[in-house]
Amino acid sequence: FGPNKLPEKKVNPILMFLSFMWNPLSWVMEAAAIVAIGLSNGQGQAPDWQDFVGIVLLLIGNSCIGFYEERGASKAVDALMAALAPQCKVKRDGKWEIMEAANLVPGDIIGVGIGDIIPADSRLVVANNIKIDQAALTGESLPVGKEPGDEAFSGSTVKQGEGEAVVIGTGLNTFFGRAASLVAGANEGMGHLQQVLAKIGNFCICSIAIFLVAEIFVMFPGYRFRYRRGINNLLVLLIGGIPIAMPTVLSVTLAIGAKQLAEHKAIVTRISAIEELAGVTILCSDKTGTLTLNELTIKTDAVKQYSSEISVDDILLFSAYASRVENQDAIDKSVVGSLPDESLARAGIEELDFIPFNPVDKRTQSTYRRTADGAVRRVTKGMSQVILELCTREMSPEVESQLHADVDEFARRGLRALAVAEESVPSGEVDGEGTGFRLIGLLPIFDPPRHDTKETIDRAIDLGVHVKMITGDQLAIAKETGRELGMGDTMYKASILNQPDELKGIASSVDELVLRADGFAGVYPEHKYEIVERLQNLGHMVAMTGDGVNDAPALAKANVGVAVADASDAARSAADIVLTEAGLSTIIEAFIHSRIIFQRMRNYAIYTCSVTIRVVTTFSILVFAFKFDFPPFMVLILAIINDGTMMTISTDRVKPSRHPNAWNLVEIFAYAIVYGCYLTLSTLIFFVVVDKTNFFQRHGCKAFTNHNDFSFHSVIYLQVSILSQALIFVTRAQGFFFAERPSVFLMGAFVVAQFVATIITAYANWGFTEIYGAGWHWVGAVWIWDIVWFVPLDFIKFAMAAIIGRLVVRKGPPTPGEVISHEEVELARQRTRMSMEAAQSVNRISTIPSRGASYYAPNMQDNISSRRNFGARVKHIFTKTGKSLGMDPNELRRLQSTQAQAASRVLSRDH
Repeated sequence: FGPNKLPEKKVNPILMFLSFMWNPLSWVMEAAAIVAIGLSNGQGQAPDWQDFVGIVLLLIGNSCIGFYEERGASKAVDALMAALAPQCKVKRDGKWEIMEAANLVPGDIIGVGIGDIIPADSRLVVANNIKIDQAALTGESLPVGKEPGDEAFSGSTVKQGEGEAVVIGTGLNTFFGRAASLVAGANEGMGHLQQVLAKIGNFCICSIAIFLVAEIFVMFPGYRFRYRRGINNLLVLLIGGIPIAMPTVLSVTLAIGAKQLAEHKAIVTRISAIEELAGVTILCSDKTGTLTLNELTIKTDAVKQYSSEISVDDILLFSAYASRVENQDAIDKSVVGSLPDESLARAGIEELDFIPFNPVDKRTQSTYRRTADGAVRRVTKGMSQVILELCTREMSPEVESQLHADVDEFARRGLRALAVAEESVPSGEVDGEGTGFRLIGLLPIFDPPRHDTKETIDRAIDLGVHVKMITGDQLAIAKETGRELGMGDTMYKASILNQPDELKGIASSVDELVLRADGFAGVYPEHKYEIVERLQNLGHMVAMTGDGVNDAPALAKANVGVAVADASDAARSAADIVLTEAGLSTIIEAFIHSRIIFQRMRNYAIYTCSVTIRVVTTFSILVFAFKFDFPPFMVLILAIINDGTMMTISTDRVKPSRHPNAWNLVEIFAYAIVYGCYLTLSTLIFFVVVDKTNFFQRHGCKAFTNHNDFSFHSVIYLQVSILSQALIFVTRAQGFFFAERPSVFLMGAFVVAQFVATIITAYANWGFTEIYGAGWHWVGAVWIWDIVWFVPLDFIKFAMAAIIGRLVVRKGPPTPGEVISHEEVELARQRTRMSMEAAQSVNRISTIPSRGASYYAPNMQDNISSRRNFGARVKHIFTKTGKSLGMDPNELRRLQSTQAQAASRVLSRDH
């Protein structure tokens, strides 16, 4: 049957390494290498093996760096995930032993007790008062009692009692695994980042292609250049214009970002999800176990009193007397836990008799003797109506009406009611007749929010992320939780999504309702999936958090699925990020760090596109206007030094945005064109001043014989190198470049790179690449020239920001609370219909990326090879109505929380 886990998909290390050379940008460089060794010959000259070797080394170097960082990040995350591997108690060869749950096989006998997680689908053979929490399956807070022969699903938790069970299903044959295996072969679409990379790569390639064609027509038919001379000039554009390091730089940035997130207890299972997390506008969160503790608690500040003689503390103490202190159920644990010290539950008394809760009586009862005076008393707690019928002492119509009113109030607030009554036993005998029960209090029970949840939600809102609660629990409970957390209580039953008639007076459409609501209650898996899909169709980037099997489809459908600590294996397998610390506070750190990482990638994208424009326009115009032949080998040196420096941007110090980030490629390309043209202008004017005047010669610089003087090549190399690389300090800062200190690594890399470029210009005498040392006077002149031209770059940036702000209409998705226009509703409906149509074909997906996008995917592979993105494949299973399209109805039932018991019986028959 294989291991008791979802199948792993290992990535071949050699293929991972080679993948860094398999994308359109690398293809252009590989074509340049072929041109250098295969076409750069003739006229009595040997092939250009120097450029060939340099290009190959550049490709290998980029691949090595990317491979090293991604493998390092992958190993770090694998180690963290291995630490989360569940263990279990199993009986083999007549002996009980502890081993990893992955080693279980059908037929194994496992032992489970309080707090244990069921490691595999099992059938109970021994059940001692056992209750199992199936919140991970159904979203309900209360545990379910089990008897011998009943099923226990993998991922559920034992809350009371103990038992033994025989394993009947492991791995893909479990509750979630069997359904996931049916769609394991479905294709996944390329991530958002891959598509962005494809567009940036296409922009660079198209820019190069335009000037390549122009150069070919100008040099050969126009100027009648000789073959080898023209090929060398074409190589300059091919080598210098391609941002060959872009996939590697971005991959390294994401890999290092994944390591940093892991240090903050967030394990990234899909590396490109970091970029998508930075753009999240709505966070959809499950309630039970995510926003709340999934532990019943007494709301002590809302306890109702019915006797002036008995205080709230006394009511809690009496209710604790009527509770077990060992082998507790969820309610007994909450009652005893409400005391300042749990030992008070038996302090000063001697328990004489205890009647545990049973489904018939629906109450517990304890008879005890007070050690102080020897008095025997009896106390009971249970369902309010049952306790009311027991009470005969000090009862009046007013007290009875008040009790009913209090119970109704609790119900409206989503609180469960637990009544408490007590009586004296004058005879002192255990079975003696009492004086009659007297109602003393009503305890409100609820599943409390985690201590840090409210702060987490407030911080999320401050970051521009709206939080919605999506839970399978009751509406009243969801509203009360929402009020406590400051999320709002504008919540609805999920059934309204399929009943448009009920929308009157609430919203004009389902899409507006979904956007406006603070949350939904009573949801099933298909509802969660639909809510996420509708929000996405309105243009939002959606993150979904959860911990149970019922969350898995929506977790994987969301742009970013987040499995919280102690989540089920099904939720982890569907999620993009797994939190290893309880609660949602870690996700705020993930938001902040993802935005830092996004800023690094955006800064580099603007920089690399600018350099592409700068190189192709500069050297093309120099050829067109002056027949200037720049040596291709020096462009290769420029690219190698440049790429090495830009690797350090992955650790740069940047400020995260206060709002969700999004790729605005029009803005990026606009900045790139303006910056590139400005840098080109700096070189052209410098060239003209040097070639047509004696300005620099009058200040001690030596004269050149002509504009193709080898020393002049060195000077142009330095001028291009300094100003091009210095541009990163402008693109990385939102204000003046000196106001935001760069990282030590970036600054150090820039200094080293320009020191090397300066030494080359001053001293290098490389005849094979047509450069000679120009001396220190020219070095000084170039540095001064570039510093003068660098200063206005900040002002150009500010001017561009102002112009783009006026001309580019920033139309984001409608925000929660905003009235949606008819056009937006129709667009959302159209997107929903398109998703439904795409769902009807296994081989289609709702978002079809450009063909080129797929070639960037290898550099953005998942950090964890075992991840199985179930939700991305489930599109052809769930429509917005929950109808099954590509799955057997009996299998679909396994995913629906309301039919978990039916699924149990089906599994039992199958095995």
